[in-house]
Order: sequence, then structure tokens, then C-alpha cells
Amino acid sequence: SPQLAPENTLMSFQKAVEQKIYGVQADVILSYDGVPFLMHDQTLRRTTNVEEVFPERAYDHSSMFNWTDLEKLNAGEWFLKDDPFWTVGSLSRSDYLEAANQSVCKLADMLEVIKDNTSLILNFQDLPAAHPYHSTYINITLETILASGIQQHSVMWLPEVERQLVRQIAPGFQQTSGLKLDAERMREKGIAKLNLRYTKVTNEDVRDYTMANLSVNLYTVNEPWLFSILWCAGVQSVTSDSSHVLRKVPFPIWLMPPDEYHLIWITSDLISFIIIVGVFIFQKAASDTSFLSCRWRLGSIRTYNPEQIMLSAAVRRSSRDVKIMKEKLIFSEINNGVEATDELSLCSENGY
Repeated sequence: SPQLAPENTLMSFQKAVEQKIYGVQADVILSYDGVPFLMHDQTLRRTTNVEEVFPERAYDHSSMFNWTDLEKLNAGEWFLKDDPFWTVGSLSRSDYLEAANQSVCKLADMLEVIKDNTSLILNFQDLPAAHPYHSTYINITLETILASGIQQHSVMWLPEVERQLVRQIAPGFQQTSGLKLDAERMREKGIAKLNLRYTKVTNEDVRDYTMANLSVNLYTVNEPWLFSILWCAGVQSVTSDSSHVLRKVPFPIWLMPPDEYHLIWITSDLISFIIIVGVFIFQKAASDTSFLSCRWRLGSIRTYNPEQIMLSAAVRRSSRDVKIMKEKLIFSEINNGVEATDELSLCSENGY
């Protein structure tokens, strides 16, 4: 639950178990003195205060620190400061204080929290060639897992390296591949599960794997709508940063058969077409009515000559104004060709 607590800390896995999840995923690396611990990045800079405690070693590979040095680091303050998922504001006061005091987490401590009825997926980082346990880190990690008491069938073993050795030491592990393989190839390699990014898998792939009795886990799925789509496609499980959100989705939020989906779209198209045609017909009818009204008015106007129109408009004026207007009209007839508006202005200025 990296949205509720700093990632790869003990608090984060405790929060995950509280959400009644089916399993957890963690990133494992070995310290310089051979202690498996949880860290995603190659350096400690992003998720610890190593730049304050060991400034000269801030860019060293995280596996080049002894466990005694790793214990001195704070692995929670960055989470409260950076607020990577904008969730810090929703933490209770006690959770806030707990997150601020998280330290780098041992693999053994995490296994103690999740070992009862919870599955496990582990990602591994390659160690530098100069690391003293470069060639034996798989053995040490296996010993830590088996010593924890977690049931073997709850472990989904992901690394490709030393897979045959793992089968011999822990035959009950569920061999899982992070590479997209066809069903036949998976059976040849003795792999029963796939752990892939959701963008790499199609509905047909999921159907083929299911028919071959192979399980698929997809990552990283944080949104309920995407969770619902994959659920409907037949995906068996997903890895999520927001288990506290997805656990509130008891069934797909949008489940609709293809025929019903097509019916809705066709009906919507038909209704839209009818509305558009109706609007067009209404506008055309209104336009025709307006045109006929305009023609009637123009026809009425043609029965009058310009002089009659102007005299009619001047009926309410004084007799002097009417007389002046008559003189202007007569003057306009004489000058035949001069615009009436200019003449009216001229006559008005000269008192005619």
C-alpha cells in the first residue's frame, strides 16, 4: 500500500494486509554483509535520507551498504515531504507519525507480517560484480524465505536466474515468468503463471492462457475502471498501488454485453438523426413563412409611389413642414438624377 505508507517499509505491508489483499509484491536486494532487505531503486537517495547521513556515499549502489549503516537511515520522511500520490493529507495523526519514523525494512520482517494466507511476488535487483554475494544472493534469499515459515505454494518465484536450483530447493514455489510466452512454451519451462504489464496483454491472450489453465497477474492497475475491464476480460489478479480503493469494488463497475452496447449506440444515432431532421424541417418552414410575409409587405408597398409614401409619413407634421416637403419633391423632379437625400439636405440648409 504505497499510497498509505512509504513504499517497501514495514508499515506499507501492514496496511496492505489490513486491506485483505491476496498477496504482496516487494523489491529485494542484498546488503554488503548479506542481509536481504527491501529497496526498489539502485541508490538510496529517493526513499531515504542517505544524503544527510552519508553524503559522500549518496550515489553508491544500495547493496554496497552494511545492514548496520542501513539501520541508521530514515525511510519515511521523504514520503511525507514529496507526497507522491497526494494522499498524505488523508492520513490520521497516528499514521502520520508512524510514517515519519519508518526505517529500511528487512525481508525477514516483512515475511513475518504477511506469511499467513498471503501470496508473495519478489522482484530482484542484480548485484554489482564487486559485491561479495554476487553469485550466491539467490541462495541467501531462498534460505530467508523458507526460514520464515511461509508456505511454499504462496510464493510466486519471478527471477529467471537459477530457476532450476530454486525448483530443487523449493519445489512448491509457483514458477512465474515476467516475459510474455505462449502457452506451449510455458508448459515446456514448467511455468504456471505470468506477471506482466497490463499494456502487453490482449483479451485473446488472456483467453488462450485461461484455456491452457495458466494464470495471469497484471501490473500496475490503480483505477477502478481499468480494474473492471481486466476483470471482465478474465484476468485472475492484478498488482495495485491502491488496494484500499480497489477493495471497495465488489464487482465490475461497467458490465454490458456487446449486443446491448451496440443497441444503445444504434438507438442514440437514430434519435440524433430524427432530432436533426426535425430541426431542419422546422427552420425551413419558418423561413418560408417569413419569405411569404415579406413578399406580401413588398406587394403592398408597390401600390404607392415614392411621393405618396413620403407624404403619408409626413401627415402628422405641421402644414409648413408638409409644404416644404412638397417643394422638395417638385425640385427633385426638375433636377432628375440628383439623389433625394442630398437635395433634402441642401434645401434644408437654404430654407427651401
